[in-house]
Formats: sequence, structure tokens, C-alpha cells
Amino acid sequence: MRVHVVSDVHGNAEALARAGDGADALIVLGDLIDFVDYHDHSRGILGTIFGAEKVAVFASLRRERQHGAAGAYARELWMSLDDPAAMIEEAVREQYKTLFAAMTVPTYATPGNVDIPALWPEFAGDGIEVVDGRAVTIGGLRFGFVGGALLPPHIQPRRTGPFVPYLRTHDEFDEAVAGLGDVDVLCSHIPPDVPELTYDVLARRAEVGSGGLLDLIHRARPRWAVFGHVHQPLAARMRVGRTECANVGHFQRTQWPYVLAW
Repeated sequence: MRVHVVSDVHGNAEALARAGDGADALIVLGDLIDFVDYHDHSRGILGTIFGAEKVAVFASLRRERQHGAAGAYARELWMSLDDPAAMIEEAVREQYKTLFAAMTVPTYATPGNVDIPALWPEFAGDGIEVVDGRAVTIGGLRFGFVGGALLPPHIQPRRTGPFVPYLRTHDEFDEAVAGLGDVDVLCSHIPPDVPELTYDVLARRAEVGSGGLLDLIHRARPRWAVFGHVHQPLAARMRVGRTECANVGHFQRTQWPYVLAW
């Protein structure tokens, strides 16, 4: 059995269409949407709506870790539009139409933080199964899926705005992990809470990893734990006990799937 795994597609439908070549199944671990393209400011939803010059200002503020100023600048941009939420949803739908059509082999997909899970059933046709907070059997192995990312501690979820990322509280995320039971392969958008796996060397900061995922790895000892989210991790792979933990992204740029074979 051969399964290909990708994460952080961020709009790269052309590479996604090749990701399942030679595989019995494809696993997609979220972040399908190209919202802010930090490599090409003219692309992505923000680039399409506001243009490369304005996105360059926003990207510079983010790189300089001026998060307050970046947030204020983004709010200023959104306020310049009559109905930003409608424009974003239209752009997301266009991307999803292309991206879901590119999944050409039996696919199991879970959303990332840069996704709108409520729209997925509209685009997930035959051969695509959306899995979040439950397990499925693939090739005789039990695969457990948990989508989304974690809110930082003490931050309340935001339910309104032009774009609402798929972020979960620690309690919500841990409940979803606990509901999986024992699994052979643990599939998530974010990594377990291991410093080498959560630290992004380019952004020079750690993303929020999941203690619940790490606890499940210690308890159930799955063969593999696969995830994405951290685009330039300090360690792309490492073992935690008997479990091979692998960051399978940043697929938008690498364009290579991670291969599981048994």
C-alpha cells in the first residue's frame, strides 16, 4: 500500500494534481487556500483584491513582527471595501473549485487554519472524504484526523470578520484528539508540541503545537504522525518513541508529497 501525504497547498492546484501519481490514496492536511502569498505578492486573495504593493507593506510588517501594526493595516484595507466578506468568500470558492478538482485519486482531507471547513462539502465530490475528529481505515491501518490550528492560550476565538481562520481552543482540540482512540497513523494540520517540530527558522518563532497530539503519540505509539503548518521547521522529521513524526509541507513550494508505504 502506498499513500501520499501533503499539507499547506496554498493554491498550488497544478502540483496537487500530480500529488497522487503512483499512490493508492492521497491525504491532504489542510491550508488549501492561498490567502497571503509571501513569495509573490501579486498572488493570493489579498494580492488579487488589493494588489502587490499593498500586500508587500503587510508582509513587511509581519516579517518585522510588528503584529499590532500589521493588524491595523489589514483592518484599514478591509474597511476600504463595501463587502469584504463576500469578496473573500467568492475568491475562496474559486480556489476550492480548482483545488478539489485537482484531487484525482481517492483522497482523505482535513482542513487547516487557512481554510473554511463549512464550504468543503460543497466541493468534495466522489472519491474525496472530508475527515476531522474521527478515524478511517486505509489499507488495513487506522488513520486518525484532526484539523485546524490552536489558539494561543487565553485568546478567545473570533467568530466574525472578513475571514475567520479555523482556530480551536485547547479544550476543543484535545477533545477531538481524544475521540480518535488508538490509531496507526495520526494525521493533523499542526504538529505535536515538540520544540524541534514547532519552531519556524525563517519566522524565528514557535507555532503552537498540540499537547494532546503528543500525549496520544506517547500512549498509542502510532507508526507515523504526519502534519504541516510550520513552513520552515527546525526539524522536518524526528522520532518520538517508536513514532516517526514528519512535517509533510510546505507543499506549495516543495511540490513533493511525503510517502507512506507498507
